[in-house]
Amino acid sequence: MKRVISAVVALLAMLSTSTVPVLADDEDDMAEMQRRLNQQVLERPFDAGDQAKVEAEVKEAMEKNLKPTVVTPPKVWRPHYHSCYDMVGASYYDVRNCLFYYRYYGHYW
Repeated sequence: MKRVISAVVALLAMLSTSTVPVLADDEDDMAEMQRRLNQQVLERPFDAGDQAKVEAEVKEAMEKNLKPTVVTPPKVWRPHYHSCYDMVGASYYDVRNCLFYYRYYGHYW
């Protein structure tokens, strides 16, 4: 769970530094822009941490004897990771595909 929170914090930091307009007349304008940006970020869904939903989808796919269609690791995968939830910056689909691959083949990429 700490890793998911870290990923969210990193995402928020990245979004806040890359999309804030540079032109502001004073500190009040900057504070208002930051407040609006924070609100926009919080309104966007971020579901990579929804572990119950991921587990349910993987379980359903395993019960249907489906084979994983994604057989290459996502860009955020690193060889030293010990689980699919270690992936920093992973999307919901990256985590789901990783877990499905692991449950089907019994190993990570």
